[in-house]
Parts: sequence; C-alpha cells; structure tokens
Amino acid sequence: MTENPSHLTGRRAPGVALRDVSMRFGDKTVLTHVDLDVGAGQFVALVGPSGAGKSTLLRLINGSHRPTGGTLSVLGVDPATCGRRSLQRLRTRVGFVFQQFGLVGRLSAMENVLMGALGSLRMPRYGIAGYPRGLRERAVANLERVGLVDQRYQRCDTLSGGQQQRVAIARTLMQEAELVLADEPVASLDPNASVSVLQTLKKLSAEDGFTVICSLHQVELALQVSDRIVAVRDGSFILDAATVDTTEAQVRAVYEQAKRV
Repeated sequence: MTENPSHLTGRRAPGVALRDVSMRFGDKTVLTHVDLDVGAGQFVALVGPSGAGKSTLLRLINGSHRPTGGTLSVLGVDPATCGRRSLQRLRTRVGFVFQQFGLVGRLSAMENVLMGALGSLRMPRYGIAGYPRGLRERAVANLERVGLVDQRYQRCDTLSGGQQQRVAIARTLMQEAELVLADEPVASLDPNASVSVLQTLKKLSAEDGFTVICSLHQVELALQVSDRIVAVRDGSFILDAATVDTTEAQVRAVYEQAKRV
C-alpha cells in the first residue's frame, strides 16, 4: 500500500494529477490504475526497474501518448483531450530533458539554447543573429546560470556529456517552463557529471519555482536531490513518500523485488 504525502502538495492545485490512469500497447499493459498528484514546485524522483512504466508515464504527461483509461490534468489541462494547437500551447509550458540531450550537435550551445524560445516566435529562425536581442540576452543569462557562458559559441558536439545536458537544461529555461520532465537525464554520464547536472536542475527548480518529475535509476542521487520519491514496478506505484521519510533500503527493495519476480 502506498503512502500519499499530502502535506507536500499544500493547498495549491497540483501541477499534475492522474486519476485511475492505465496504459496498454496492444496486449501489453504498461500502467495499471495509477493515481498521482504533484504539487507546484516539487522535485519528484520517479524510480523503478527498466520496463516499469516510468518513460510511458512521462510521455502521457506531455501528451505524446493518450491513456487507455483514466484522466490526466497537466497545469490545468488534459493533454489527452487537446487538439493540435492546444497541445502545442501546453508543450510550451512543459520542458522535456532527454537522456541523449536532444541537441543539434553542429550548432553552438547558444543557438541550441535559443531554440528553446521558438515556441514563442511566429517564424523559424536561422543563426543567432536571427533571434531578437532580448532573447539573445536571455540565452546568455541562462547559459551563465548553468555554468557554461564561456562555452556559448562552442559546437555542442565538442562539449562533454555533462556540459551538453546543462545546455539542454538552459534550453528548457528559455521556455520558462512551469513543469520539467526529465527521462533518465544522467544515465549516460559519469558519477561526477551526474551529480553536477542534477544539482543544477534542483537549484534552478528551487530558484524559479518550476516542478520537476525526473526518472532515475541512481538511488543515491534520487534521495539526494528530490523532495519526494515515487517508485514504480510492473506498472503500479508501490511507494510514494517524502524523501526525508524514505530510506535507501526501501528504494533498493523496489529493484531487488523486481529481480525475484
């Protein structure tokens, strides 16, 4: 039985609410009757073994998948009932940080970050000079916030993995996203880079007040950076508790029990 840490959500309406959500792909059930409330400004670590349903959950939240059962509310909008334009508007408010960065390697860090503002522009832009001066100044400021202002004109494919992921975070800052979804954002990074990237994301979330739902396999990191731990196994939530009330042994048991199934 899961614990519902309602004291974490306060009195504000949750940024994300799932009610009895299920997801199937053909004959395969990926999520089964899950409920979740994530309050504004929380940093939630989503943990669980591979194939548990974490990535599917994130893609339901940003509207890439539509549930086969139940309802969702994301920043007050149900992505499953959105038309194309409404879904585009919602996605300008929801940032997504990918495991493989999602950058254009031949472009500079600055131009990749500027691309985060394309949702607010009417026409595509080509080259840094094609963006308004105000956006260029914001891009520089956001690169400074992630510690990469000196590399702003460097091609992204020449940066380290940790630096590339921080560029991706700066790009999300350009969206002024209210919700950031991160799908195994440090899976391909070394331990030191992993800590740096997640601490940066945590710091920015606290400063700007945006919500983060981050899927992670690294138990120690999940406990270090999150406000709340949600554990998924076999498509169901088996733990949902404040991080301060969660032990490393509890989280590791999620993986150990999966091995015995």
